[in-house]
Amino acid sequence: MAPVLEELDHAECLRLIAPGGVGRVGFDDGQGPAVLPVNYVVDGDSVVFRTAVEGRLDSGVTTGVQDADVRIAFEVDRFDEDSRQGWSVMLRGGAHHMSPEEAADAPTVDPWPGGERDAHIRLTPRTVTGRRVRQDG
Repeated sequence: MAPVLEELDHAECLRLIAPGGVGRVGFDDGQGPAVLPVNYVVDGDSVVFRTAVEGRLDSGVTTGVQDADVRIAFEVDRFDEDSRQGWSVMLRGGAHHMSPEEAADAPTVDPWPGGERDAHIRLTPRTVTGRRVRQDG
């Protein structure tokens, strides 16, 4: 069997991440690029996650401009190392803190870590890309 790398279209990317779970947020934490895992849910074409108020991620998506978005990347993947198959989806776009009203209307995110996770963040992607590696034959 030969490995095949295929590009995934927008719809397939959203289908793959739709169940929610754990993804990784890439952002600038003030000291340079950082990547942190988060629990997330998909809400239409957006991704919603929660984090601790005044934590690294919360601070990384905070601006001094009201209603401004901060550019971030978000990645979800699933791989089977034994079969050497899997997929990866990346979303890039603007993230913002959700208002209490927006957070109340969004699907519930259940963070795994303990402690308060009261900062609700929505990523509205400008680009959604994905790739799948599969064995052909």
